[in-house]
Amino acid sequence: MSDGRVSVVSKVAVVTGAGSGVGRAVALELLEAGWSVVLAGRREEALAETARLAGGGPPAPVVPTDVASPQRVEALFAAVRERFGRLDLLFNNAGSFGPRGVALADLAYEDWRSVVDTNLTGAFLCAQAAFRLMRDQEPQGGRIINNGSISAHAPRPDSVAYTATKHAITGLTKSLSLDGRRYRIACGQIDIGNAATEMTERMPAGVPQANGEVAAEPVMDVADVARTVRHMASLPLEANVQFATVMATAMPYIGRG
Repeated sequence: MSDGRVSVVSKVAVVTGAGSGVGRAVALELLEAGWSVVLAGRREEALAETARLAGGGPPAPVVPTDVASPQRVEALFAAVRERFGRLDLLFNNAGSFGPRGVALADLAYEDWRSVVDTNLTGAFLCAQAAFRLMRDQEPQGGRIINNGSISAHAPRPDSVAYTATKHAITGLTKSLSLDGRRYRIACGQIDIGNAATEMTERMPAGVPQANGEVAAEPVMDVADVARTVRHMASLPLEANVQFATVMATAMPYIGRG
């Protein structure tokens, strides 16, 4: 019996932040579904581990990239163009939470700037480079999926930098969707809540809540996020999942605060 997968051997994707967490899970899901996937991220060793985990099939190219650097982002997409000649999907995923447990009044400018540079400027730079490639290629078009967050809707305590950038990602998604119409470039956003990754390891032990308490929070399998991204990516360019929220069912988001 078919599992519903569509053969997309000719499709090419870039996944940023592919060395761990959601990025690694999505990269492996796309590779299993037959995509050619370029793995981008800061840590070459972690990217190589993702490539090893993929098992059989053509090796996934590893391109160490700091998404906050315009030069490194330009080099990443130049490598994609040189190797594959086109790009069908960017999963714009690289991100940083920044220092945890630091009150807004005590957040250092350098820490604020680091989160903004990675989460917002990095997402813009990658989207812009992907947009240019998709606009100019034949056949024209492609898809960008931005990793938003539940924090694109509701903040956690002491998370001003992360929350501000994730709200901004929503604006980036909408602008890309509008400006991409004439070039057959679709853009959607996946907002993720409590996927089991390195970033959420502390959830079951308890994290600060809006009412000042510390409480354990449930997590979900990151594979469920990856399958959702694969579905969004598999749609024809005439259809788009504009916003999708995938979360642990019982996490305190609906009614947060």
